[in-house]
Amino acid sequence: MQKRITELEIKVAYQEDTIQQLDRVICQQQDQIDTLRKQFRQLTESAQEPNDSKEFLSAIDERPPHY
Repeated sequence: MQKRITELEIKVAYQEDTIQQLDRVICQQQDQIDTLRKQFRQLTESAQEPNDSKEFLSAIDERPPHY
C-alpha cells in the first residue's frame, strides 16, 4: 500500500512540474500574441493614414540613371 502511495506522489510531482512548464510557455506565448497584435494594429493604422503616395509612385516610375 505504501509503495502505491509513493508511486502516486511521484506521478503527481511530475504532473505539477509539467503544469508549471506549460504555464510558463502559455504566458510567453500570450506576451508574443500581445506584441504581434500591437504591431499589427500599428501597421494597419499606418497603412490607412494618408501619405505622400504620389512621391512614392514618382520614385518608382523614374528611370534609373543608366538609361
